[in-house]
Amino acid sequence: MKEGAPLLEVEDLRVEFAAPEGTVRAVDGVSFEIREGETLGLVGESGCGKSITALSLLRLIAPPGRISGGRIRYRGRDLLSVSEREIRKVRGKEIALIFQEPVAALNPVFTVGSQISEAIRVHNRVGRKEAMAEAVRLLRLVQIPDPQRRIHEYPHQMSGGMCQRVMIAMALSCKPSLLVADEPTTALDVTIQAEILDLLRRLREQFDLSVLLISHNLGVVAESGNRVAVMYAGRIVEEAPVREIFASPKHPYTLGLLRSMPRLGERARTGRRRLPTIPGSVPDPARREPGCPFAPRCPEVMEACRRVEPRLLPLSSGRKVSCFLHHPAEGEGRAARP
Repeated sequence: MKEGAPLLEVEDLRVEFAAPEGTVRAVDGVSFEIREGETLGLVGESGCGKSITALSLLRLIAPPGRISGGRIRYRGRDLLSVSEREIRKVRGKEIALIFQEPVAALNPVFTVGSQISEAIRVHNRVGRKEAMAEAVRLLRLVQIPDPQRRIHEYPHQMSGGMCQRVMIAMALSCKPSLLVADEPTTALDVTIQAEILDLLRRLREQFDLSVLLISHNLGVVAESGNRVAVMYAGRIVEEAPVREIFASPKHPYTLGLLRSMPRLGERARTGRRRLPTIPGSVPDPARREPGCPFAPRCPEVMEACRRVEPRLLPLSSGRKVSCFLHHPAEGEGRAARP
């Protein structure tokens, strides 16, 4: 499918949470764009800010959190400046969100049919009977067998994979242009994961969707994405086309993620009994230190990395990286960020 003009443009997005120990920057200056017909993969360890970024797109950050800065432009309109009434028209109808825990996201006291039909009626002037007929059609579309019977079942009567298909059907109910899939294969076994990803690819082509695919698994993004943005400690540290980032990762964190992926026959080729790991853990967002947030874990750390935070800068056509290994002049003469 041919990619078109920018559909979503996120610029310098910042999200903060008030905590007893001070202000926590969960998302700290994130910028990216998604073009029409494109799938962008957003990857990183748990706690790096991926899901908070997804919720911010629809202004779903609840107190004590708040979006403290930046712009989110959808078809040229800044979603951070429109009224609450206007953003409700965007939620579900223009931009749909698939949550990472489908069983928890579905209401346990209502049937799946009533939940899908309610989503349809929120944005469309249709009656209950017509909405329920559309719910049956959507369940059939996402390959749930016997949808006429399934619409009367409750979430606990379905498997995790079935519930995820229900969430996808609900997301598609108002024909959105952008689908935000937040860890859509979490807690599913490998076979069901493959089926869900294949379903998303097919629906993307059928409905000409743009997709933001959020995952901690680079392998998932490799199967489905056009471009990848690697996120660490609330920032994007590398962005590149999928093939390039797998063939030649530039940021040490991206390289560490790729090396930690299991590969068939790896032990026979290398003789290693264990997968390589990235030492340490993601830094506490409430205790920001000067310099690059990855510096304490980086095998290539330099003195400048401990003093100055690198910016995400262009490296070549379609690539950006936030690292002094590739922008050494950046580390010279700049003051440390507070």
